[in-house]
Amino acid sequence: MHKMKKRYNLWQNLLLILATWSCFCCCTDKNAVSAAETVDATDVSVMLALKKSLNPPVSLGWADPDPCKWTHVGCSDEKRVTRIQIGHQNLEGTLPADLSVLTSLERLELQWNKLSGSLPSLKGLNSLQVIMLSNNNFSSIPIDFFDGLTSLQSVDIDNNPLDAWEIPESLKDASSLKNFSANSANVIGKIPDIFGSDSFPGLVNLHLAFNNLEGELPSSFIGFGIQSLWVNGQKSEGKLGGRIDVLQNMTSLKEVWLHDNGFSGPLPDFSGLNDLQVLSVRDNLLTGVVPLSLMKLDSLTVVNLTNNLLQGPVPVFKSSVVVDSTNNTNSFCLPSPGDCSPQVNVLLSVAKSMCYPARFAQNWKGNDPCADWLGITCTNGNITIVNLERLGLNGTISPAFSSLGSLQRLILADNNLTGTIPQELTTLPSLTELDVSNNQLYGKVPSFKKNLILKTQGNPDIGKDLSQITHSPDGSFPGSTADGKSGGPGKKSELSSAAIIAICVIGAVLFLIICGVVGFCLYKRKQSKFSRVQSPNAIVIHPQHSGSDNDSVKITVAGSSVSVVTPSESHTFQGSETGDVQMAENGNMVISIQVLKNVTNNFSEDNILGRGGFGTVYKGELHDGTKIAVKRMECGVITGKGLNEFKSEIAVLTKVRHRHLVALLGYCLDENEKLLVYEYMPQGTLSRFIFNWAEEGLKPLEWTRRLSIALDVARGVEYLHTLAHQSFIHRDLKPSNILLGDDMRAKVADFGLVRLAPEGKASIETRIAGTFGYLAPEYAVTGRVTTKVDIFSFGVILMELITGRKALDETQPEESMHLVTWFKRMHLNKETFRKAIDPTIDLDEETLASVSTVAELAGHCCAREPYQRPDMGHIVNVLSSLVEQWKPDDSSFDDCYGIDLDMSLPQALKRWKDSEGTSQVDSTSSSFVADNTQTSMVARPYGFAESFTSADGR
Repeated sequence: MHKMKKRYNLWQNLLLILATWSCFCCCTDKNAVSAAETVDATDVSVMLALKKSLNPPVSLGWADPDPCKWTHVGCSDEKRVTRIQIGHQNLEGTLPADLSVLTSLERLELQWNKLSGSLPSLKGLNSLQVIMLSNNNFSSIPIDFFDGLTSLQSVDIDNNPLDAWEIPESLKDASSLKNFSANSANVIGKIPDIFGSDSFPGLVNLHLAFNNLEGELPSSFIGFGIQSLWVNGQKSEGKLGGRIDVLQNMTSLKEVWLHDNGFSGPLPDFSGLNDLQVLSVRDNLLTGVVPLSLMKLDSLTVVNLTNNLLQGPVPVFKSSVVVDSTNNTNSFCLPSPGDCSPQVNVLLSVAKSMCYPARFAQNWKGNDPCADWLGITCTNGNITIVNLERLGLNGTISPAFSSLGSLQRLILADNNLTGTIPQELTTLPSLTELDVSNNQLYGKVPSFKKNLILKTQGNPDIGKDLSQITHSPDGSFPGSTADGKSGGPGKKSELSSAAIIAICVIGAVLFLIICGVVGFCLYKRKQSKFSRVQSPNAIVIHPQHSGSDNDSVKITVAGSSVSVVTPSESHTFQGSETGDVQMAENGNMVISIQVLKNVTNNFSEDNILGRGGFGTVYKGELHDGTKIAVKRMECGVITGKGLNEFKSEIAVLTKVRHRHLVALLGYCLDENEKLLVYEYMPQGTLSRFIFNWAEEGLKPLEWTRRLSIALDVARGVEYLHTLAHQSFIHRDLKPSNILLGDDMRAKVADFGLVRLAPEGKASIETRIAGTFGYLAPEYAVTGRVTTKVDIFSFGVILMELITGRKALDETQPEESMHLVTWFKRMHLNKETFRKAIDPTIDLDEETLASVSTVAELAGHCCAREPYQRPDMGHIVNVLSSLVEQWKPDDSSFDDCYGIDLDMSLPQALKRWKDSEGTSQVDSTSSSFVADNTQTSMVARPYGFAESFTSADGR
């Protein structure tokens, strides 16, 4: 019995131990699960700090206390934050300084927001693979930003107003880098010598356009395997320069943008670049003959050569290549393809042996060397003298001189020529003088005929073989100066004191003369500026005199009498990055800040009409009941791009006035306050009526109204392009920049991106700006604009009016996301085209025919090539024929006014006056004021457009 009891107790103890162990294991498992479900505390802290600094809307989905449950945030199985992908969310705010604590972070995507402040260091984030920060307002980048980013594959920091910075050496840590893009990011200095296949074997894109780079293309580029190189320098002051020979060894290149720099020398051999598709070298100082290897490339699709010093015959490319090579912007021998004359070919060979000097390219133009070419003298059409003395020439003496059978004198003294005197020169039958003194020539002197005057002094190594020549420690030839310039015997290394004094006196006198001339020119220019005559019939708005009882605003219409603005009326934009811009001619449009505070109820929230990328628009009402729209720039954007667009809008709208362009009534500059005052457009933007009519409780537009609006816009843009005193390019045509009055007549607005159009058919290069979906393809690729970029945008607007769909609709499937390509595909046959038409349009046979005509016009406007698009004048003609169809009245002309054609002229005039009245004759000016003071506002109007704004206008 005792044994049984003992055994029972033993089993009881074992069961107790097992239960305890089971409980322990269970609790341990639960704790483990709980721990697995818990986000790293440090990551949580950083993410909460990020949320606080961005203050995102509830719609972003960041309400849960667990960041791993936030939308656009990803976490690993270990609950570490790996992805922050909040691009295109219209977020504002700054970034916390401790982002580098997120040590598992792999992707940081913040592009296309309004984030500002300094970028935090990402030092040590060795898991980070992608950085996307483009199109924000970040102000600076720390020097250690790229330190230790060993896994980095892609960087995109385009379009940020950063303080000047240089690409750091530490970027070499990212040896896996495939894409590095820092366009328009204020990168300065030289391209560092870290880029090459040794450091970045997988790099595909290197984009550094629109910066302030200087120096030459680094030697490490030789053999570099990248496919896309952008270093175009429209914003650069120093400019990149030197030769571009490194390209010939970059055999993987597909596109090269070198335009708007100071590159010089000849184009290299392109025979090894079998994948090259785009080469843009326009607006440089390149010389020499366009190589045949470039013209023969099968892969080439686009080449830009305009505005260089290229020589020889005009190049002929394959028909599949789009060539930008404007006439008379290079130094080709003929204006069209064709062989150069024999004498020109000889001199081109001479220039080639001397590395194609820019001075030759500038002064050897045309196909006749006897027509005032530098250093060339002719007799009876044959070259008899070549005098190239003291031109700083490098290279060698070309044997091609021997082809000039009439040459009598060849003078090449006082240059830096090397090599030997060609034996071929001894065959020149008429040569009587050869002067090659004071160069760096060597080798045996050929045996010339006895009566030849030969001058070879000043060449220390003349007569020596190359093996006998010794170099000085600095690498130069004996007899040359340290900078490589000739300094042969007989040349004094120092000037006498008397010579120095004489030079100083002459320099001082010349300086005083130049100062006097420059001062006189500036004075005359200033005088002419203050003498500008105000255009007649211009609307002006200004506060009443200080002595008046109230601070009201007076609107007047200036008559045709001459009014000269005095210097005291001038106003200056302070703080401009490009220098102060005088606005003297617009002094009578300045409005005091107090006036604008009064009429907008001190910029009350209740008066807000809309918000744009650069500020807020308020509704105001003057004492006489006139309504105005006041665009107030935010303090943070009054410099740089924002200030430039502020100035651009004033400059354009004070020079142009048209019934279909929104009128600028005035502006205000008061310390940090910068405001623009427009006429008020009650019905808002066109986009309200074609995209958002249902949400806003509006009626969809009838087809005839859409046609009328299109015609109004076309007439406004036609005025900008061809009818104003200067030709302007809008660059940002879209429905949100088209405003409607109570009569539903349209006016074009937002002129912050307008640029002066060049004379003729040439194009100009600018910072790419505008809105995706409306950008012409050539503008998006090259940054070059003509009036045809507006034609493309207008064509997109026509397609939107027809379909009721946005130019870029990300809610659509990928194949129909882009309106232009989808529309053209749908327009191929009648059945699919009917499906593309906005279902709110009441289609009958007549309307369908009208829609089809406009659809065909829209297709032409959106043609790929600019020359295939019509001018705005043609568009106006087409649309006006659809809108304004005049039909004769059944009643006779006589019955209309009750005039008998047999009565005398005085009797007919009296009868006409009685029927019409005379009140209209006297009311011209008042009706003009009414027409120009009614105005419009919008859901989101008047905001300065940002570069590449998104389709919804953000």
